[in-house]
Amino acid sequence: MEDSKLSTVIQKVFEFGPLLFAFGFLAPLIAQIISRNGWTPPFGLTALTTGLILGGLLGVIAQLRGRWV
Repeated sequence: MEDSKLSTVIQKVFEFGPLLFAFGFLAPLIAQIISRNGWTPPFGLTALTTGLILGGLLGVIAQLRGRWV
């Protein structure tokens, strides 16, 4: 009985896989690229905030389309 609960939780988490990947990997990667190249994000945003916005946007697009490409 616990196996079915666990599998249900795992299925629910994987439904949001693109968003988790975007916020967990892409956002910090984008922030590091911005910082490493010495770029200044617009509107006084920090590199991490810009990374979260851009990564989140890409994740939402992938989530809605159902694929990255």
